[in-house]
Amino acid sequence: MKVLVLGIGNILLSDEGVGVRVVEELRKNYSFSDGVELMDGGTLGIDLLYFMEGFERLLVVDAVLGGGPPGTLYKLKDEEVKAYFRKKVSAHELGFQEVLALADLLGKKPKEVVMIGIEPESLDLSVELSYSIKRRMQDLIDKVLEQLREWGITYERVKPARA
Repeated sequence: MKVLVLGIGNILLSDEGVGVRVVEELRKNYSFSDGVELMDGGTLGIDLLYFMEGFERLLVVDAVLGGGPPGTLYKLKDEEVKAYFRKKVSAHELGFQEVLALADLLGKKPKEVVMIGIEPESLDLSVELSYSIKRRMQDLIDKVLEQLREWGITYERVKPARA
């Protein structure tokens, strides 16, 4: 099975870049079974269609404006993901909504799309994540790993290199 873990967001806008930061942490700290690809999708928008091709499952990690307090975790599946992105709450999300619609239209949409997200505290100009998000980062990563386990993906934590 081919699975794409896609972190999206703008790392220059504090918590908006949390999806990209999660992918960075996964890449640095975990080793996954064959067929899993980790991708920093940043703010690529419609260009993501090319990168998504050939994957059976897509796991998107992003900041989610769900209305909860900062740090609230969310999990959306298939139609819920499409409904969320229809809100067009930021520039990259508009692009991602179009990517999903076009992939569907072209018959290239993954069989399953899941989005794991977290309510941001700050979308201010900053390369640092807010306190609320830093505090919940491992919980967010654990939620991503839980979804991968549900799909039968195995992984192991990589031991940090000694200095």
